[in-house]
Amino acid sequence: MTAEPDDSFHVFDTTLRDGAQREGINLTVADKLTIARHLDDFGVGFIEGGWPGANPRDTEFFARAAKELELKHATLVAFGATRRAGAKAADDPQVKALLDSGAPVITLVAKSHDRHVELALRTTLEENLAMVADTVSYLAGQGRRVFVDCEHFFDGYKANASYATQVVRTAHEAGASVVVLCDTNGGMLPAQVQAVTGLVLADTGARLGIHAQDDTGCAVANTLAAVDAGATHVQCTANGYGERVGNSNLFPVVAALELKHGRRVLPEGALGEMTRISHAIAEVVNLPPSTHQPYVGVSAFAHKAGLHASAIKVDPDLYQHIDPEMVGNTMRMLVSDMAGRASIELKGRELGIDLGEDRELVGRVVARVKERELKGYTYEAADASFALLLRSEITGGPQRFFRTESWRVITEDRPDGTHANEATVKMWAKGERIVATAEGNGPVNALDRALLHALERIYPKLAEFALVDYKVRILEGTSGTDSTTRVLITTTDGEAEWSTVGVADNVIAASWQALDDAYAYGLLRAGVDPQE
Repeated sequence: MTAEPDDSFHVFDTTLRDGAQREGINLTVADKLTIARHLDDFGVGFIEGGWPGANPRDTEFFARAAKELELKHATLVAFGATRRAGAKAADDPQVKALLDSGAPVITLVAKSHDRHVELALRTTLEENLAMVADTVSYLAGQGRRVFVDCEHFFDGYKANASYATQVVRTAHEAGASVVVLCDTNGGMLPAQVQAVTGLVLADTGARLGIHAQDDTGCAVANTLAAVDAGATHVQCTANGYGERVGNSNLFPVVAALELKHGRRVLPEGALGEMTRISHAIAEVVNLPPSTHQPYVGVSAFAHKAGLHASAIKVDPDLYQHIDPEMVGNTMRMLVSDMAGRASIELKGRELGIDLGEDRELVGRVVARVKERELKGYTYEAADASFALLLRSEITGGPQRFFRTESWRVITEDRPDGTHANEATVKMWAKGERIVATAEGNGPVNALDRALLHALERIYPKLAEFALVDYKVRILEGTSGTDSTTRVLITTTDGEAEWSTVGVADNVIAASWQALDDAYAYGLLRAGVDPQE
C-alpha cells in the first residue's frame, strides 16, 4: 500500500540512492528494503529507492519493493536523468526503465549550470532546456508525478543566474510538481542559500525544494535557510550519509522543523522514535552510530562538568535545549574527575542508587572518583564499575560474590606456529574454595572461561553472560611495554549491556579487574544477593 503524501510540506529521503554513495556503505537489496521500512515507520513522505536501469541492484530493488514493501506513510520514488540530447523522451531506454520501475513518483536530475551543460553533456543550452521540457512532460503525461533536481544549481546561479532560473521555469511549466535547488558541491552558506531561494521563488512561481551537501558543514543550516525562504520540500539522508562528507542529515532537519519551527512534518508520535530509527539504520549499513550526532547521539544529552550538573539538579532545562525524550533519547550524567557533588547525586539516581542527603558520603565518592581517575580509571565509559564503587561506599566495603585467591595465564608458542592459552583461577565463593582451568583463543578469553567454569555451578545466572566488546588503551604519560594499561569491557545478559573498567601495568591484570566487576555487577543486576 502506498500512502498519499501530505502536499503542504515534503520530507524526502534519499538514503537509498544518494546516501549509499558514502564511502564504506555497500547496500544489498535486502538492506535497502529494511532501511525503507525503517524510514516508512519514521513517517517520511518520500523514499528515493535508486536508479532503475542504471544497475541490476536498483532494478531488482524496485521489482521486489512492488511485492514486498507495504508502505504506510511514504511514497516510493525512482531516480533518473533527462533524455539524451537529440533524442525523444518516449524513445529513451533510460526513461522507459523509470516507467517500468512502477514508482508513482520520478525524480529527474537536470543540468542547471551552463558550463556543465556544455562540458559534461556536450550539448547546447537550448537543447538542455528541450531535454528538461520533453522528459518532464512525457513522464507527467504517463501519469507519473515528477520532481526535478537542478544539479549544481547554486554554483550555476552564481555563474549565469538567467540560465539557471530558466531551467527551473522550464521544468515548472512542463509539469514538474517540485523543482529542487541542489548545492551539489556543498559549497554554499546559509545566507547565500536563503537569498537565492527567495529570488528564484519570486522569479518563477515554481514550488521549490532544497538538496544540500555538507562540504562546508552547513547542509542542515542551508536546508533550514531554504525553508525560511519558501522551500516546501527538503531532501535529506538518514544520519547524513552521502558522498564525500555527506548530505543534509534527516534527523536534525525534521527535529528542527517540528521543535523549533513548530511545523508538523511527521505523523503523530513519530519524532519520539527518531533515536531508535537512527541507530537501527546505522546497524543495517554496518557503521557505528555517531555518538555526538545532534538529537540522537548517545552524547547528545550527556553532561560531564560539575557546574552543569549543579544546574541540572535544579532544572534539566537549564543546560538542555529540549527534553531528550521528545526524540527518544535520554539524559546521561558522566562521572569523571570533573565531577562535583551534583554529578554524583544525579548519576546515582540514574543508576537507581539513592544517595539521599548524605553530604559526607557524596564527598567520599567525589574524592574517590578523582583519585582513581588520576590513576587512569574512566567512569564515564564504565557505569557498572561506578555503580559498584557507589555500593562499596554505601555499605562500607565491596559487595562481592567471590574472592580471588590467585589467577595465572600461560601462553604457549607451538612449533607449528599456533598458540595455546590456558588460565587457572583459584577463588572462594559461598565458603567453598574452587580451582578451575580453561583454554581460550587468547589469554583474556581463557581467563573469562576459567572464571565462568569456576562459578557457574554456584551462580547459574552467569551462563547467560557474554563479553561483547573489549577495548585496550595505553595511557598517556607512560612508555612502551612498561606502560599503564586501561581495559574497558562490555558484557550482556541478552537483555541489556553494561561496561566495566580495569587499570594496571599489565593488560591481563587490567582485564581481570574489568571481568571481576562485570560478573559482580551482572549478578547484582539479576537480583542475586551477595550475602546468601
